[in-house]
Amino acid sequence: GIAATRDILSSLPESKVVILTTFDLEEYVYDGIRAGAVGYLLKDAAPDELVDAIRAAYRGEAIFRTATAAKVIARAVGPAAANTAQSQAQLLEPFTERELEVLQQMAYGLRNEEIAGRLHIGESTVKTHVHRILHKIGVDDRTQAVVFAIRNRIVR
Repeated sequence: GIAATRDILSSLPESKVVILTTFDLEEYVYDGIRAGAVGYLLKDAAPDELVDAIRAAYRGEAIFRTATAAKVIARAVGPAAANTAQSQAQLLEPFTERELEVLQQMAYGLRNEEIAGRLHIGESTVKTHVHRILHKIGVDDRTQAVVFAIRNRIVR
């Protein structure tokens, strides 16, 4: 699955890959994220979960619904490393505090309406922040922004 993800995305970079597997191992989840997968589900997932993951991927959202995936992502978005200032310096412009909050919620896999509810702001305001985040990082979708944030330890 990991090799297939890399092959698919190298041939068709605009594609979105959701890994469906029997292996709920940290190494595989991490490798799947690094390979560019936007989702990770176990084969015993309910059909509606699989449909939700496909729809989320189409919207540019990430969906990782296994206990192990939750641990990997929680560790990846744990306390920001000391190099956060250096990572922010790589941006076209630094993030505002609110953009960092939105980005962190995106890293947890939340949709715009869920982020709006958690941060007590309007959904259109969330969309504006997401647009600015994508622009500042220079990426096309939410998944790429989250991967950038995780790799550069920008999210807490």
